[in-house]
Formats: sequence, structure tokens, C-alpha cells
Amino acid sequence: MKITRLAALAAAPAFLLMGSQGLASQLIYEPVNPNFGGNPLNGNYLIQNAQSQDDHEDPDNPADLYEQPSALDRFTDSLETRLLNQLLTDVGDGNSGELVTDDFIVQIVDNDGQLTVLITDRATGDKSEIIVSGLNPTN
Repeated sequence: MKITRLAALAAAPAFLLMGSQGLASQLIYEPVNPNFGGNPLNGNYLIQNAQSQDDHEDPDNPADLYEQPSALDRFTDSLETRLLNQLLTDVGDGNSGELVTDDFIVQIVDNDGQLTVLITDRATGDKSEIIVSGLNPTN
């Protein structure tokens, strides 16, 4: 009885190994990614998974490059626009004028119906000249 039990215990692993040979089959690789031959319907799923895990931010993203101007910057821009409008109105009345800001110098001269606008960039020293002819000098 002891011997039969020992023989049964020794034979059990052999029977298990013989049974597993019948269950074995050839391994076949099927890619998941459609770029490598996988199912094309997996593409959206894979891209959504990748985007949901992506925590890196693009340093050149145009949405991140724009900064909302401060209230002081908006006020300064508005004031400069108003001063330029007043300067052009004064030139229309026969006066010449000049506007100096942190960024540029604008000089406007009306010479008998020829309006000359000289704009100087204070940072680089570049100058632009705009000449408009045919204005009515009597306005």
C-alpha cells in the first residue's frame, strides 16, 4: 500500500506533463498597433491612450505664447492712440507736432498739402518716413 502510494505520487507529475502536451499550440504574434500590421480599428484607441498620458507641454504652443496685457499696458496703448489722433487733428488744422513715447518718436509736418510722418524706433534707431500728397491745405 505504501509502495502503490509512492508509485502514484511519482507518476502524477508524469501524467500532468503528458496532458499538457496535448494543450500546447504554436504561438502566433498579432501586433496591436496598426502601423505594424495590427487592426486599423485600434488606431483611435491607441492615440487617445497616448494623449491622455501625455503630460508634456509644447513650448511653442501659440496659445501659451500670448499673454493678456495688463490694465496699465491697455491704458498706455489707449492713451498713445488718443494722443496720435489728437496730433493728426492738430496737423489737419495746420499745426505740426511730435509725440515721444518709450518705444518710438512720431513727427508730423504738413507742408502745403503734403503730409510727412517720420517715425523713429527708439530701441534700434530705425526711421520710417510716410509722405501723403494731395491733401487740402485749407481743411
